[in-house]
Amino acid sequence: MIGDVVENFVLNDQYGKKFNLYDNLTNKVLLIFYPKDNSPVCSMQMNDYTKNLQIFEKNNISLIGINSNSENEHLNFCNNLRISFPLLVDSNKQVTKKFNALTILGTTKRKLVLINTDRKIIFEKNTLSLFYLNTSKILDTLRAQGLIS
Repeated sequence: MIGDVVENFVLNDQYGKKFNLYDNLTNKVLLIFYPKDNSPVCSMQMNDYTKNLQIFEKNNISLIGINSNSENEHLNFCNNLRISFPLLVDSNKQVTKKFNALTILGTTKRKLVLINTDRKIIFEKNTLSLFYLNTSKILDTLRAQGLIS
């Protein structure tokens, strides 16, 4: 929930490297919960964010994708779309559960969670699995809420 302090977590990325949330909060972190690697809507979403990565970085926002797919599936997805930000493996869905990003059926929702450098959630947005917020919509929303300039 907005205003909550996020508990630290450590998950492996697509290269098998450990990603520690607290160690990466030198910028704001946008957690991108998404259903499935290499699916049509997820591919469109990640392609949009990859193409606009520099815009996120200019606004001091680091992107981190999360779902329960394996390291190999994440790596394949990254190679297909040239994704250069971490995709984290949440195989037991513990982190996904903590962020209320699971559907009733136990699959990963399409959800964005922005965490500030002070470890607090400052923005959350769920979307239906057939849709996603594109980069300009995210940034416009964050500007309108005074979360970026």
